[in-house]
Amino acid sequence: MKNNKERIAVSQPYEAILESISDGVFTVDNEWRITTFNRAAEAITGIPREEALGKRCSDVFRASMCETDCALRHTMETGKPLVNRACYIIDAEGNRIPISVSTALLRDKSGKVAGGAETFRDLSVVEELRKELEGRFEMGDIVSRSAKMRRLFDILPQVAASESTVLIQGETGTGKELLARAIHHLSRRCDKPFVAVNCAALPDTLLESELFGYQAGAFTGAEKDKPGRFALAEGGTLFLDEIGDISPALQVRLLRVLQERAYEPLGATKSVTANARVITATNKNLGEMAKTGAFRSDLFYRINVVQMELPPLRERKEDIPLLVDRFINRLNCIQDRAIEDVTPETMAVLMAHDYPGNVRELENIIEHAFVLSSSQGTIDIASLPEHLGARTANGAPHAAPLNAVVHNTEKQVILDALRRNNGNRLAAARELGIHKSTLFRKIKQLGIAAK
Repeated sequence: MKNNKERIAVSQPYEAILESISDGVFTVDNEWRITTFNRAAEAITGIPREEALGKRCSDVFRASMCETDCALRHTMETGKPLVNRACYIIDAEGNRIPISVSTALLRDKSGKVAGGAETFRDLSVVEELRKELEGRFEMGDIVSRSAKMRRLFDILPQVAASESTVLIQGETGTGKELLARAIHHLSRRCDKPFVAVNCAALPDTLLESELFGYQAGAFTGAEKDKPGRFALAEGGTLFLDEIGDISPALQVRLLRVLQERAYEPLGATKSVTANARVITATNKNLGEMAKTGAFRSDLFYRINVVQMELPPLRERKEDIPLLVDRFINRLNCIQDRAIEDVTPETMAVLMAHDYPGNVRELENIIEHAFVLSSSQGTIDIASLPEHLGARTANGAPHAAPLNAVVHNTEKQVILDALRRNNGNRLAAARELGIHKSTLFRKIKQLGIAAK
């Protein structure tokens, strides 16, 4: 590794300029080792200068183009500079940062090529602005442009910052665990474990030992201590999915943990302190179950400190194109494919479906289409599951062009917003995240009657 004396000389005036500009700048020698690394490069990458100097640039940046299409390598091989090529890097915390890159040759006093120089600009703010202009927003693995989801996203940072118990309600397949993970990753507990338990998947006796653990000798076959999920989630978050399915006896034990922040493993004689934030989820109406006695009302009020309800996919169909794009990109990475999109006719079919299985069903549909599609190009109707393809044969969705489907969906979204706001167009525009003049224009274009 080269020491500081072997760095390419930079005069003080030029060094002062490099330190003052907002773009990241670094230079490499002919062996691809970093020789200069300015303050902005440190800020964007999160990597201290002393750690970067002397290392190969690919080891520092881990950029999307490093392995196959390195911009700086292209310049050093051809002598031609590149300007504003888009890519992304992985910073010191593992975050994906969108950047634009420009490159040039670096020559010594005799004119001989001594290395290369690269400047890069953080496009994170630009990317967020682009998403905002598209009406798109995302948190973790959740992506949406729905007004209903926007309200959830607006309160998500405050919910995550608190230590309160959260109840997430929504139909099966709406993404309740994704929302719970987003809360965890935004919280102060993000560097501690996130432990998920499906309460409906385990019989009651097994679920008790899974949650609280047991000590050796607690029952036949218990040869050594086993920590429960509360212990595994120590300092982090415990997600209890389908909590509406647990028995009354287990409800009592869970209530005690939430009230006293302590529990006893099976076979233990002493209590253990519980330091895990609890997030619960259900596809049932716990409020109604509490009224009828099917669920303990005291436990319901204990877990219902903050309630978040995920709308079903049929109520936010404007998210379908975004989700399709997300699933295609993910499956391309997993399966090493090059699918670009779905055909307009296929999108029309997808938009017309009601999705009783919600987002999970849409994801399965796209995965099914991947299996039957060619390795690249677009997904057509023939690749969809039979129950969707059969409907096209009968004429329903296939007879409706994509424009008509989008027209009807957009119209329904606006009508729903107007209804929720008692016909107040200004309030509806604010909820939809668009300017009032845009809403008025769409109302006229879509033929929505004034009320």
